[in-house]
Amino acid sequence: MGRFAAAGITCSVWRVWRRNWDAFVKTYQVNFIPPFVEPFLYLLALGFGLGTYIETIDGVSYPRFIAPALISVSVMYSAFFECTYSSFVRMYYRKTFDAIIATPIGIEEVIAGEILWGATRALIYAALMLPVLVAFGVVDLPVSVLVVPFAFLAGLLFASIGMCFTAITPSIDALNYPSFLFITPMFLFSGTFFPLSLLPPIVQYIALAVLPLTHVVSVNRAITLTAFSPILYFDLIWIGAVTLVLFLLSIRLMRRRLIA
Repeated sequence: MGRFAAAGITCSVWRVWRRNWDAFVKTYQVNFIPPFVEPFLYLLALGFGLGTYIETIDGVSYPRFIAPALISVSVMYSAFFECTYSSFVRMYYRKTFDAIIATPIGIEEVIAGEILWGATRALIYAALMLPVLVAFGVVDLPVSVLVVPFAFLAGLLFASIGMCFTAITPSIDALNYPSFLFITPMFLFSGTFFPLSLLPPIVQYIALAVLPLTHVVSVNRAITLTAFSPILYFDLIWIGAVTLVLFLLSIRLMRRRLIA
């Protein structure tokens, strides 16, 4: 098979992906419960609990406002933590990477397979959450089905971010720093539970420039509310460009770490 010139990747990445899929399926009971329970609890506590004190936001009810944010946050968590803590365990403690690299599969393909699996996990979580949101009547059909394929693209973004941190983190405990200092601020200040317009202008600019979740929430909100606008093109271009750069960067950084 021909290799991608930029990263030296062949279709062998799917063997790495399949290995992670098989491990995931073996514990499917545990893996499939959180995507069902999480949106249910958030919608009850925030959407229909706190939401009773909020009439509307941007012309929509509060449960409908936070519904796309719940999907976005789940996509972020599932992809990011899969390619940080889980990948670190496979790399450092279980020596899974070493075992795979001992075969004809290369380092680049191992890392690309890990990132693709992180994106797949994000897609699975979005697909499991969507029926819950549909049952609550807080998303529009049939257009909201588009959040599932979009979850794969968003998952690639967060998986690539996670793999970059894994490549430069000296120990698994140090992964707490990006989790608390990067992921938590995104969870709070990316237009998830209140509009960005309520923040000071400088904070809005920072959120749009450096917080990926801001763009993911914007796209998912446009899809679930069927409220498309020209800003959607900017969000998609930003996500696509940053994903490509971080994907290639993560492979380069991980290669440097694994051959050092």
